[in-house]
Parts: sequence; C-alpha cells; structure tokens
Amino acid sequence: MNPTEQFRAEVNENIETLGRDLDLQALSRIWIREISPHKWAYNFSWLGRPAIQFPNDAWAMQELIWAIKPDLIIETGIAHGGSIIFSASMLALLDMAEAIEKGATINPMKSSRKVLGIDIDIRSHNRAAIEAHPMASRIQMIQGSSVALEVVEEVRRVAKGFNRVLVCLDSNHTHEHVLGELDAYAPLVSQGSYCVVFDTIIEDMPSGMFQDRPWGPGNNPKTAVSEYLKNHPEFEIDKSIQHKLLITVAPEGFLKRIR
Repeated sequence: MNPTEQFRAEVNENIETLGRDLDLQALSRIWIREISPHKWAYNFSWLGRPAIQFPNDAWAMQELIWAIKPDLIIETGIAHGGSIIFSASMLALLDMAEAIEKGATINPMKSSRKVLGIDIDIRSHNRAAIEAHPMASRIQMIQGSSVALEVVEEVRRVAKGFNRVLVCLDSNHTHEHVLGELDAYAPLVSQGSYCVVFDTIIEDMPSGMFQDRPWGPGNNPKTAVSEYLKNHPEFEIDKSIQHKLLITVAPEGFLKRIR
C-alpha cells in the first residue's frame, strides 16, 4: 500500500469509528440545538455574499463538486445568494483545473458549466448583488415556487443540455414541499452524483424551536427523504458524509444516485 492509499485507509477508518460513536453524534446534535437560537449559520459569507450554511456543510459540498465535476448544479432556495455564488466559484475552479491540465487558455466567460437557482421571492437587492457579482455569468435564476409546474418544466428544459447534474434542496422545509421537490428534481441527478437535502436536522430538534415556522419534528425534509426513498431504490443515503462532519444540518440528507 502506497502512502496515499494508506492515508485514505486511515481516513476511512476514522469515519467508520465516528459512525459508531453514538455518544459523540448525540453531543453534536446537542451543540446544534444550543447554537441554533443564535442563528449561527447567518454569520458567514462566501465571496462577499451571505451564505446561510454551516461551514462544515460547505466543505462537504466542495468535496462533492470536485469529485463529481458537475456541469449543472440546481439549487432551490437563493436567499442572499451566497450558496449559488459558492457553487459558481467551485465550477470556475473546475474549469481552471481542467484548462491547466490541457494547457489551454482559461476563458471563464465561455464556460458551459452553470448554477441554476430557484426561489419563490428573489428580492430586488439580492438579485442586483448577485447579477453584479464576478460569478454572475455562471448563474441563472428562476423566480417562482420550486414545485410549481411551470418552474419544474423550465428547470427540466434547462437540464436537458447538461450531462452531470448535482441537486441541492434548501427552500421551504415542510414534508410536502420537499417531497414535491424530490419528485421534480431528484430524477435529474446523474448516476454517481447527489441530491443533497438540507435541514433534515429539523427532525432531531425539539418541536419548540420552530414555533414561527410551518415545519418541525414529523414534518420536515428528513421525513420527506424517508418517504421518497421507499419507492426510489436508485438513491441511497451516504452516511459517511454525516459521520465525518458530525456538525451538519443534513443528516441522512446526502442522497447518492447509485443507478
């Protein structure tokens, strides 16, 4: 076994050990429960735009993007735009790496890779900031409900032009809405790629945390994932990601398309 293989084996063993440590996983949930009232996820930005994400999850997403090398990333939920700016910048790095490997000139304006963001309400100040951002040429936005028929049809039309598709669901967190998003967008995911469903952690939090929201334990992204997977064996939960992160809003939310 060469040094690289030896290191990878060590990492895999670490992740498996974390997956068996139920006390540490419980402690991680307690930490998330206690930090959530402080809106900790609001504290971070990516290339100048607020990104309402846990940094651990962003790190996991860059690992997935590098491994999958998608040419289209579909995201539901735009908010301030930090997440789609993050995805666009990762696609720019992929283009740069591939150009260097080929000894080609880098021309980011001609890249075919794209981020497609959907939000029911793209506020004017956020749209203006996203459209003025250096990553804007890689981004397309659609305003409307992510489960509305006309929006789903437009997304599917756009996706037809791409080969490797990664999907991230992070909008309305009710069971019904997320299940509708899974029905609409999970089929677009390429084999070997992922549909990442954020905020499945809601199921593991106290019900009193969500008094001002229509979701909570029993009605959330994790319950939608469980329902969807009953009839979709082409996807499986990649628990290795949540085990290595420990601090994540997406436990059982990293769905890998295996066939």
